[in-house]
Formats: sequence, C-alpha cells, structure tokens
Amino acid sequence: MAFPKQPEVNIGTLGHVDNGKSTVVQSITGVWTGRHSEELKRGITIRLGYADAAIYRCHRCHEPFNNYPSKTCPVHGSENEFVRVVSFIDCPGHHSLMVTMLSGAALFDGAVFVADARQTFPQPQDSEHLQAARILGIKNMIVAQNKIDLVSRERALENYREITAHFERSGFESVPVIPVSGQHSVGIDVLLTAIEKVIPTPQRDLSTPVRMPVLRSFDVNVPGTPAKLMKGAVIGGSIVHGVMSVGDELELVPGIAKVKQGRTVYEPVSTEVTSLMAGGKRVEKAYPGGLTGVETTLDPALGKGDGLVGNIAGAAGSLPPVWNTITLEYSLFEKVLGVEGDVVVKQLAEKEVLVVNVLSAVSSGVVVKRGQSLVELQLTRPVAADPGSKVAISRKVGTGWRLIGYGKIVGS
Repeated sequence: MAFPKQPEVNIGTLGHVDNGKSTVVQSITGVWTGRHSEELKRGITIRLGYADAAIYRCHRCHEPFNNYPSKTCPVHGSENEFVRVVSFIDCPGHHSLMVTMLSGAALFDGAVFVADARQTFPQPQDSEHLQAARILGIKNMIVAQNKIDLVSRERALENYREITAHFERSGFESVPVIPVSGQHSVGIDVLLTAIEKVIPTPQRDLSTPVRMPVLRSFDVNVPGTPAKLMKGAVIGGSIVHGVMSVGDELELVPGIAKVKQGRTVYEPVSTEVTSLMAGGKRVEKAYPGGLTGVETTLDPALGKGDGLVGNIAGAAGSLPPVWNTITLEYSLFEKVLGVEGDVVVKQLAEKEVLVVNVLSAVSSGVVVKRGQSLVELQLTRPVAADPGSKVAISRKVGTGWRLIGYGKIVGS
C-alpha cells in the first residue's frame, strides 16, 4: 500500500509472547507482521516484523474517538484529514528471541506495550521488555490492554491496577492504559489518539551524512532468474540521520567475513543504491523515520537470510569505529529477568561468555578483564558503534539468553 508520505516515526510493540502484539498491529495496519513460514506455523513473531499505517483524523467525531487508520470516517462516512504515517516494529515476545527484540528496540521513537487482560501482569517477558525499554531510553510509551473482550469488567479493572502499579515500580509514571480488542478492532481509535499525544515525531537531522543500521537483508531473486535480470542484495533498516538517494555510494561496516591466513576477519564493503522503497512505494530519496528498503549492487547471496544484519550503512568516512574488543561501563540487575522465581544476577567472571546488543548488531564476547564498573570483552564478531553507545548485556541462564544488565562503550 502506498501512503501520502513516508513514515516519520518508529513505534515498537513490546510484551510477553501470546499477548497479541501482531494482532493489534494488524488491526491498525491491515498487515500481519509474522510473514515468515515458521512464524505462520507457530503463531509467534520470530523475526522483527514491520508494518506502516497512515493516521487520519475526523473533525466531526469527539476526542478520543476521532483518529482512524482510514481515509473515511466509519461513523459519519466523511473524508478524514491526513495526520502522519507511522511505522510499527513488531518485536518477538518469546524469551529465546530476546536478542532479536533488543535489535529492533534500539531504533524505537516510542512503544506500544501490549498486555493480555486475562493474565496477571507482568508475565515473564513483560518485565524483560520493560527493563529493555528503560535501558534504551524509551520514554514515550502506551499500554494496549488487549483481549478486553474476553474478561469481565472486574478482571479488566484488576488487570489495570496490576499494570499501572508495575509500570510505576519500574520508573514509568503516567503511562496511559488503553483497553482494546485487537481481534475485533475495538478501541483502536482511542489507541491512535494516545499515540498522537504520547509519541511525537522527533526532530531529524537531515544535514549530516546518511546512516542506517541494517535490520534485515534479502536475496529477492526467485530461483531460475537469468543472470542479466538478477537484482543485488536488498538491505532494510531505519535511517537515523541524513538523506539517502538513488545513486548514492554506501559503505557497510564492519562489513563481510573473509578468511585470511586461517582466521576470520571482517572487511568493509562498498556498494551503490540502485532503488529505494519507503512508505509502500519506490522513491528517489528516503528520510529518517520508518523503514527503508535499499536495493544495492552487492552480490545477492550476501543478503540472503539476513546475512548483512548488524552492519551500519552510510557514506564512506562518516561511519562509526569498528570494535573487536570493547570496554563497557556497566551495571547489573539485582535479579535475572524473564525467569520464574528470584534468581540473583551473579557478578561477571573472567572467561565468561556474554551476548551484547549494540543497535542492530548482536555479538558474543569473552570477558578478558573485569573491574567494579568496567568490563573488557573480546568479541567473536566485531560491532560498529560510536563511543557512548548503549549496550544490552545477556547471559546464558537455563536454556536461553537472559538480559542481566546494560552499559555503554567507553573504549577498547
């Protein structure tokens, strides 16, 4: 679907698996974000899902029932006024996919936290997602109290109290809670009004060189495509600053893996932008906010299966440094998030393996030196990031990687 403008803001969806995040997004956008075959089979989001929606306002309807995802008012049949286009990033809620969620959350301008009114709040991944939002500085947040059609009034009020109490304990005050039914598209008008009030379009810097963390990558060629008709690898992400144009020369860092003298090294790779997709249509220029698809001249095999995820794309000479070893100023939580019971977070140990998330990059690293507030990690895969970038730290607990702390890059 083509929209009146390109998306201007990134809105994440957070919450425990089965809370109905994808259903709420579908009720707004008309798009089911879990399009991967395994997602369709299992009914959960595995990869980051994306969907855009235009918001329109009816001046005949009374607030907060006056914002709709359609040009025509469903109440009066009159034409609504276009407001803006937003882009939803639907994150997986299953504990084993927490690192995927963190990759997307780094680019949120705000979030809709989806809760299940039937379940006691918080469920395990509710707490984990809320801590991740706090770590990454996501302040503009709304709760969609979903599945309201399946509970009594008394249970809905009890769940509301559970939600508000936990958000306040977690440092989020005055977060609006909007009762909705994603399955029946009830309350979506009020939810869109809350989005308009709580998640503004941020100021974007268009004057600096373009930069885009790569969130997805694809080979779009079907089997049997003749060589002369082959398209290059496609990368997808959200531009954080600058403007990208067809014909631009881009560099990707850390780049691609190569084996030299028996060891794997990463080397930057250069390419050209051959086409751009934003807001559901081909464009000559793409701007910050929303999600942009970039067709390149790179070998399509490089993009297959998200092979280029974790790179930063932008103008050569303007990209962040690449770290093989990083020093973090870090803090640990008191308790492990997302597990049953109270599991204390033990201090980091030398030679321990951790997983770190920096923007869209995920890497594991071995602790080579640890102090009271600083830790040095030798990474298995380098990351590109500016000093001061926020880092989420996860540890293997039981069968999955669990969020145990956070930090920022201070050097190597």
